[in-house]
Amino acid sequence: MSAPAAPPGPTLADLAPERRLRRLELTVTRRLDGLLHGQLRGLLPGPGSEIAGSREYRPGEDEVRRMDWAVTARTTVPHVREVDADRELTTWLLVDASPSMEYGTAALDKRELSVAAVAAVGFLTAGAGNRLGAQVLGGDGLRRFPARCGRTHLLSLLRALLHAPRADDPAPATGPAGPDLAAALAAVQRVAVRRGLVVVVSDFLDGLPDDHDATTGWEPALRRLAARHQVLAVEVTDPRELELPDVGLITLADPETGRRREVWTGDPELRRRYASAAAAQRAQVARALRRSGADHLALRTDRDWTADIVRHVHAQRRLAASAAPRGGVA
Repeated sequence: MSAPAAPPGPTLADLAPERRLRRLELTVTRRLDGLLHGQLRGLLPGPGSEIAGSREYRPGEDEVRRMDWAVTARTTVPHVREVDADRELTTWLLVDASPSMEYGTAALDKRELSVAAVAAVGFLTAGAGNRLGAQVLGGDGLRRFPARCGRTHLLSLLRALLHAPRADDPAPATGPAGPDLAAALAAVQRVAVRRGLVVVVSDFLDGLPDDHDATTGWEPALRRLAARHQVLAVEVTDPRELELPDVGLITLADPETGRRREVWTGDPELRRRYASAAAAQRAQVARALRRSGADHLALRTDRDWTADIVRHVHAQRRLAASAAPRGGVA
């Protein structure tokens, strides 16, 4: 009797639910470069469509067609509307496709969840004049996708990520060892010459020192990126990286080095120490991201990742609204 066939993996349609994300938009609060008027609000004053408040009318300087008649009627003093300039957005993605991202014990593994995160960023930043570029960090090096516009470019990028060779494939890609996360971040900084949005999708396990208070290997490079760009760090984790189930004797393998070790999970003290060490490790990553100035979005393979993204987008929108200067009369 033949063994049952393995269930098919998630398709691109499963990982790119455009309809659920169509009404959202990532809030970009950093100053952007460029002259093309797009759909995103920048921080430069000038012609645009986003209302930024009202101020008193200056005779001979302001155009009458910009009069804010509602505020003028309330205050009996002539006021004009102020608007923020629109700028196109260039988004650069750094996607970690190292062997540690192939682990997963839920409906998705970490690499599939990273593809879903890339799809979400692509749909949320789509707009007139906006461009999306990517660099994929794999075991065989850094693969580059130039920044281009359009849905076709996004879908081709997603297909390339979804169907990329894995370490356990019969014929994985061969070649010299690729750069680490710090070197990949430096490579992104070299190509992201215009201010925009940089999204890093990784488990951020690379370069973590044993001392949880020490600086991680990738933190200085991420801090340099955040000094010029708005940076979103998407941390991808699996529940079995956070706690061990009581399933008896198991063999653990390091996907990066191939080292193996047998572990008896029936020991409650071992499971407690494992959970404590994992929690300390994730807290170490969160502190490093916070010190770097990056926004932190945590996704797990056993949760509804679209709901997590929706909550993050709405939270960032509230923060941006509360931090925005309020000019003129309310």
